[in-house]
Amino acid sequence: MTPWVQRLLIANVAVFFVQLTAPNLVEPLVFVPMLVFTHPWTIVTYMFLHGGFTHLLFNMIGLYFFGPRIEARLGPRRFVTLYFVAGISGALLSFLFAPYAGVIGASAGIFGIMLAFAHFWPREQIFIWGILPLEARWLVVITTVLALWSGFNGSRGGAADFAHLGGYAGAYLYLRLIGWGSAAARFKRKAEGGGVVGSIAPVTGWQKVDLGKVHEVNRDEVNRILDKVSALGIGSLTAQERTFLTHFVPPDDRRPPS
Repeated sequence: MTPWVQRLLIANVAVFFVQLTAPNLVEPLVFVPMLVFTHPWTIVTYMFLHGGFTHLLFNMIGLYFFGPRIEARLGPRRFVTLYFVAGISGALLSFLFAPYAGVIGASAGIFGIMLAFAHFWPREQIFIWGILPLEARWLVVITTVLALWSGFNGSRGGAADFAHLGGYAGAYLYLRLIGWGSAAARFKRKAEGGGVVGSIAPVTGWQKVDLGKVHEVNRDEVNRILDKVSALGIGSLTAQERTFLTHFVPPDDRRPPS
């Protein structure tokens, strides 16, 4: 289990026990959209409250199964930022569409993590109830449709549908932001803008790329390019792929042999 997944699990379980032993402390922590200006802290504290053991259990299962791979992919700082961005955006969407409904639960943050999982591994098989296989991308589509239908037709079972949708929306925007600023995206923009010459010198030293030193954000792209080189040869790379790969070749090996 990764560090921030473990911390969030412990925090949610600990707060749940506080709810059971001192329920009078809970009310000031519930997010009620119309009271957000007098209780601004609730846009964060609501994420650690749950309506019962089953509510807590399902959220923590989602965090446990989806969270570690996302934290490993994004790194701890971006992972925890994603989690809270999704949770806060869930509160904001509830403010817009369900201003009088109190909201509790980590679901918005968990939905944000689910969207990130589907973003990076869209065809990964998720087994619903441990039996029914469903690709991650379709899980997001189906839960989005259900949340929209339920939210605009009167939420059933106390589900905070707009918080769930807000979690998806916040995670999507955050992933777009960090993706736009990634090394791969910068190289692509540079190449498409004419900043990279298509007839650049052949890449040498690509065999010496150390994936252990490549940041998680770029590792999948480097792996993809190296797989392409192995299968089709260095000549199969586009100008931007060559430039991107060169960035990770040790400096002493970047120059073509004389």
